[in-house]
Amino acid sequence: MDANRVISVDELIDRVWAGRAPQRVRGTLHGYLSRLRQTLQGTAEDVRIVRQPGGYVLEVDAAAVDLHRFRDLVGQARMADDERAATLMGLALELWRGEPFATVDTPWFCDLRQALERERLSAELDNTDIRLRSGLHGELLPELTARAGQHPLDERLTGQFMLALYRSGRASDALTCYQRLRRRLAEELGTDPGQQLQQLHQQILTADLALTVPKPEPAPHTAARAPIPRQLPSRPRSFTGREHQLAALTKALDSANEPGGTVVISAIGGSGGIGKTWLALHWAHDNIDRFPDGQLYVDLRGFDPSGEPVTPAAAVRGFLDALGVDSGAVPVDVQAQIGLYRSLVQGKRMLVMLDNAADAEQAAVLLPGSTTCTVLATSRRRLAGLTSAHGARMLTLDVLTDSEARELIHRHLGEGRAAAEPEAVAALLKHCAGLPLAISVVAARAAAHPDFPLAVLAEDLQDESARLDALDAGDLTSSVRAAFTVSYRALTVGAAEVFRLVGLAPGPEIGLAAVGSLVARPATAVRVTLRELENAHLVRQFVPGRYRLHDLVRLYAAERAGHDQSEESRQQAMRRLTDFYLHTTYAGDRILSPMHHQSLELGLPSDGSTVESLSGQEGVLTWFRTEHACLLAAQRLAAEQGWDILVWQLAWVLDGFLWRQGRLHDHVTLWRTGLGSVSRIW
Repeated sequence: MDANRVISVDELIDRVWAGRAPQRVRGTLHGYLSRLRQTLQGTAEDVRIVRQPGGYVLEVDAAAVDLHRFRDLVGQARMADDERAATLMGLALELWRGEPFATVDTPWFCDLRQALERERLSAELDNTDIRLRSGLHGELLPELTARAGQHPLDERLTGQFMLALYRSGRASDALTCYQRLRRRLAEELGTDPGQQLQQLHQQILTADLALTVPKPEPAPHTAARAPIPRQLPSRPRSFTGREHQLAALTKALDSANEPGGTVVISAIGGSGGIGKTWLALHWAHDNIDRFPDGQLYVDLRGFDPSGEPVTPAAAVRGFLDALGVDSGAVPVDVQAQIGLYRSLVQGKRMLVMLDNAADAEQAAVLLPGSTTCTVLATSRRRLAGLTSAHGARMLTLDVLTDSEARELIHRHLGEGRAAAEPEAVAALLKHCAGLPLAISVVAARAAAHPDFPLAVLAEDLQDESARLDALDAGDLTSSVRAAFTVSYRALTVGAAEVFRLVGLAPGPEIGLAAVGSLVARPATAVRVTLRELENAHLVRQFVPGRYRLHDLVRLYAAERAGHDQSEESRQQAMRRLTDFYLHTTYAGDRILSPMHHQSLELGLPSDGSTVESLSGQEGVLTWFRTEHACLLAAQRLAAEQGWDILVWQLAWVLDGFLWRQGRLHDHVTLWRTGLGSVSRIW
């Protein structure tokens, strides 16, 4: 099954014994492998079991393995004319010898057996279509009768059986066959036959001449005569920067020439509006001469605000059309279509771009099997599945650097207009915070009013509460809010709530323990939820356990909190977070200055708020330095909310740290705020 691929020892044990492994199972496994080696040495000189780092590999010519030979013959048959296809399919199906792995019942073998049986059935149905087109309906009837009994709900098989019956002069039996399937589908699945089978039924009722034996058709277009697909969209006009990422993509392609290379897959991830598609297209056009056999492109619409994700059937059918496959030669079965697509690109130096994938599963279906092909996949989610299962290289995009952002806006505006108002341009860039989509939206608005000063646009962006409104050029593809909304709607309910509340949290960043108190959940559950937000590129873990939101993402999260959270729940969350900072700071300061708080009594923290465990003076000082900006922001939040007792208590517990660190300005600000709260209490 896995010829020439390393299989780990644990995987072998699971395949053979599942959960019923004997004692000293590894020794037993090694013994079996040793005996297999001895057997192979005497009977199959070209087959070897070799120990490699990570497990074992069976080294063998794939053509010597029936399954791989079967798949190769089927792939060739699906590309050939009917005469040759019939011969190839016959050779492929002759390789089968009964039920695969019939005497083994572990879960892995059971799943594999079912998958192989489906693969065999798909080939048999393809072969039946070929023979029906060749007028062999009479000799097909016995085997179709048996096969229909084995697979009574298979509509494609039923359609073939009906057609063979009709062409054999048994129209009434064909109609009875249809009614039998219709009743069974209604009783067992609560559904009706598909449109294609209903159409065949109607054609039989009306004795449609189209059901007569067709005349021989010319061979479908082969890959050699097919047009070379050039499906890439145009090069992005204003692309700038990303030199390191472009170099990484080129390095990945260069590695394909190394021995033992596999399909080169680069998975480009990042938040909405970060420039994933632009990067992929710019690189593809720069390297287009390295793909002389063509470029395939599909927008999988995984995060399209105007529609559902593209199905594998629709995507692969588009590829087959681009590869010049005649519609009559396209198999009905989707898996057969995917097999045909992979056969057509086998050995070709082609680029396949899978843009805007919903997840790794959607993209994996469309991966070619040939090592000569290169794949670029983009997604707002981390396509970790492509890395673990297919060796994809992950490339995560961050915001543009200051120089890249400046160059991009200058390209959009023109050097003259940008140079005329440098202060306004600087303000625009500050508010866009390096997000390429935001810069492009600003430029589009500026282009709509070429006579307006840029300072007017910068003033629109000044107000945080209306900034997302200003970053909207009038349609879904040029709106920062719309880009974030698509990612937000793809979150689970729990992750969406954490995202909203983190957007409200004071300070430039937040720690794992603080998030736990903010949302009143255990740290283990919060870590899983934050990982989902990371995978969606809505938060960034810049150091272990510390998280940040992009400035515009934070504005959007706070906006969603205002819409989707009640005022009471927002207040409770902020109080839990403030209590976390107060009580943890108090605990830390008692370690630094044990005598400082003998007269200070804090109330209990809010329900759901916890205290982070700190130990040792160095550990406490590290925590204070890390949380310094967040602690000051928490005091400002408490003052804004009118929590006066918390305000002066935060001043009290932070006093020692700021004094030790010599942070005079922060110290004065802290106590001014604290004394203001005291004056309101007394």
